[in-house]
Amino acid sequence: MVMQLQNVTFSYRNAKEKTIQHMSMEMEKGEILTILGQSGSGKSTVLRLIAGLEVPEEGMMTINGSTMFDQETFVQPEKRGVGMVFQDYALFPHMTVAGNIKFGLKKMKRTERNDRLASVIELVGLKGFEKRYPHELSGGQQQRVALARAMAPNPSIILFDEPFSNLDADLQIKIRDELRTILKKAGITAIFVTHDQADARAIADRVILMEKGHIVKIGTPDLILC
Repeated sequence: MVMQLQNVTFSYRNAKEKTIQHMSMEMEKGEILTILGQSGSGKSTVLRLIAGLEVPEEGMMTINGSTMFDQETFVQPEKRGVGMVFQDYALFPHMTVAGNIKFGLKKMKRTERNDRLASVIELVGLKGFEKRYPHELSGGQQQRVALARAMAPNPSIILFDEPFSNLDADLQIKIRDELRTILKKAGITAIFVTHDQADARAIADRVILMEKGHIVKIGTPDLILC
């Protein structure tokens, strides 16, 4: 088991209701999980809790058997081994594709960084684009750079927050199919947050349906999205 949440509760300051209420879930290595729900369901907050960007009120989380948070422990985001791909990709505009991808590899030796860069560049299909800048890339190419950057440090889990929302419909279909192929080929454990059932059906091994901070259903896309 790669990741486990147990009885996690969270609310934002001054909120009248709990944003996340007694949530429990677990993931196996290489699994692609989609958290599906409408705006306000709490799905993006779950990602923020896993990433360490919010502090829960109660509950616990483990990654690869190590406690990330409980009543006595809180591991900082940079030490969790969690990668994140944001809605707007958050690429550094003044850095090349290679510079963006190598940004999180500063602790590696130069030869190791270059080897890892070459590996992820080939995996996401951007060979030959290393010296280009984000403004010279299409939306789909920018997303692949963001994926490569998240993959490069070899995290235990990669989190995706509405990753297709900035793409037009045709590109959205193409990219989500490519993305699943890349993740499966690399054996990466991933969580996608979306409000789009078509995204969940195309990407997920399992779907978690959320409403008002609660898990309503968990199962395969065919069972949940019938």
